[in-house]
Amino acid sequence: MKVGIIQQHNGADHTDNVHRLQERVRQLAHEGAELIVLQELHNGLYFCQTEDVALFDQAETIPGPSTESFGALARELGVVIVLSLFEKRATGLYHNTAVVLERDGSIAGRYRKMHIPDDPAYYEKFYFTPGDLGFEPIDTSVGRLGILICWDQWYPEAARLMALKGAELLIYPTAIGTAAYDTPEEQQRQIDAWQLVQRGHAVANNLPVIAVNRVGYEPDPSGVTEGIQFWGHSFVTGQQGEMLCDLSQTEEAGAVVELDLERTELVRRWWPYLRDRRIDSYGEITRRYID
Repeated sequence: MKVGIIQQHNGADHTDNVHRLQERVRQLAHEGAELIVLQELHNGLYFCQTEDVALFDQAETIPGPSTESFGALARELGVVIVLSLFEKRATGLYHNTAVVLERDGSIAGRYRKMHIPDDPAYYEKFYFTPGDLGFEPIDTSVGRLGILICWDQWYPEAARLMALKGAELLIYPTAIGTAAYDTPEEQQRQIDAWQLVQRGHAVANNLPVIAVNRVGYEPDPSGVTEGIQFWGHSFVTGQQGEMLCDLSQTEEAGAVVELDLERTELVRRWWPYLRDRRIDSYGEITRRYID
């Protein structure tokens, strides 16, 4: 299967952001991509740097404008597209939601972000209710997709549950970057850790991983922090964590990467992690902490 990934530097103009994204989707589809993954909250700026009730106006319903617009594009090009949207589920109830569009433009399924961060410049708990759809893969014409979102990528439990439910690859739309007050050495440690933990999910579950991040600088509208330099480095790995593609740290980019999904069977014969799991001894994993 050929997978397309797009990392983009967004501005405040949603129309321009979407137009540029859709042009890149067309380009990757013409290069043979069958599945195209977009970055987290791809229509606008990463608005969670501040807590502002007016920003709830940016949320949209699902189905809604984005699923209609990108659905028409999926249907025109015959590709599966993974969107990342600010979902208005009801008045006062919002989610950070990934939507998978089938080749015919229909909605194949959705995933609501389960792990919600709350850190300086990442005030997501103010905006998003934790997901309530669980860790359920989404069946599509290109395979069973294990969709997770950003902060979810640090949790091996989420990746494992997707794998145990038959996901054929793990996909992480992402918005993560460095803070200006961190030293260059600390910034590099964070980038390395971000890639390493997800490559570890690939190895531990013998599944390809697709991680698509934002890129470029976005200022903090409040002026409290110095903003976020999103570090790009969108990447794709194979079933043994081997790096198949690693995009720029500073520039917008897109790529088409070929994955061999049948290789999962072979690698799982070599490294039979699922066979040797001690499911009779993992009961305590559901506790918050073991004193």
